[in-house]
Amino acid sequence: MRSVGLKVLKNKLSEYVRLAAGGETVLVTDRDRVVAEIVPPNPTRSPLLSEELWLDACRRGWITAPTLIARGPPAREPVMTLARLLGELQHDRAER
Repeated sequence: MRSVGLKVLKNKLSEYVRLAAGGETVLVTDRDRVVAEIVPPNPTRSPLLSEELWLDACRRGWITAPTLIARGPPAREPVMTLARLLGELQHDRAER
């Protein structure tokens, strides 16, 4: 575990982020008082930001995760038969 002051952290942020990515915890101090921690990512966390944002939105209830993965749109019954459709089309054309 390392500690770093705000001023040094500002100047060498990428170095301390690399340390955290490597598994080390970095304590951020302001006037010798710990104000934050830079910690390694949780091993169960997805490396993709978009997936992590999606999971967070599900946890907050903003969206609902799908319960089933469907294969295409649901089956639908035809509204009318082809013969009826063609008959109505001929009727409409005859009125013109």
